[in-house]
Amino acid sequence: MQSPESIDDVQQLLGQTGYVCGRSLATVVFLSLRLGRPLFLEGEAGVGKTEIARALSAALGRTLIRLQCYEGLDAASAVCDWNFAAQMIAIRTAEASGGADRDALQKELFGPDFLIERPLLKAMRPDDAGPPVLLIDELDRTDEPFEAFLLEALSDFQVTVPEIGTIKAPEPPIVILTSNRTREVHDALKRRCLYHWVDYPTFDREIEILQSRAPEAAETLSRQIVAFVQALRTEDLFKKPGVAETIDWAKCLLALDVVDLSPEVISDTLGAILKYQDDIAKIQGSEAARLLQEARQTAVA
Repeated sequence: MQSPESIDDVQQLLGQTGYVCGRSLATVVFLSLRLGRPLFLEGEAGVGKTEIARALSAALGRTLIRLQCYEGLDAASAVCDWNFAAQMIAIRTAEASGGADRDALQKELFGPDFLIERPLLKAMRPDDAGPPVLLIDELDRTDEPFEAFLLEALSDFQVTVPEIGTIKAPEPPIVILTSNRTREVHDALKRRCLYHWVDYPTFDREIEILQSRAPEAAETLSRQIVAFVQALRTEDLFKKPGVAETIDWAKCLLALDVVDLSPEVISDTLGAILKYQDDIAKIQGSEAARLLQEARQTAVA
């Protein structure tokens, strides 16, 4: 599928995949596609940063390639590796058969049959469906040296494998980088990208998202769920629930055939929206009842 021709097209395409997209986010996605610039999305965990890459991939019919970042990630782990076990077997086989031409053997050992491609190299390869969507997820978990490497890779959309040489993408991939802002990402990398802060949605927007992802939930229950989660976000919690937790909680309540929230139901299912025991202990009991009362007032407003 060709890239969308307007901001409205972006909203419509993403909406077809179940991703409810506000106009400001749709605008920066459109510009990223039109200008061929990487898109840097920052925000709290669970607000839909990763999901937009999946939605774009599905909407455009492109391959999704995900690089999950972590502390200690280096260029070799992100680009490619060699199958050392298979290389050793090939060497021993050559020795057992009486030896082979060393130059020919070396060329074979560092050829495509022994190359294990990692996400960055895969994203540089041609694809019949069109340039893939490269998701570089949770970049803030990596170290600064990897950022510096990534800056070079995304500037020219090419990577270098010492044994092979430089591999350049025939068409730049659609690049989406995400960060939960556990640390600041260097300005030099941000300048190469279009930037957007993905915030928690408004009440009406979150209702729309929930209806898209859990359409079987009754409107009354959906409004109570969203109102309660949004009330939780105003509390002093170690980890505030994101939209992903709202959807998970709704599905849990539906599995339990819940039609109306109660303090007992909330206490029994808090583990679907809060992931730290201190937060759960703080909300259980009278606090849950208070927040539910506030949520019911919001839900009917």
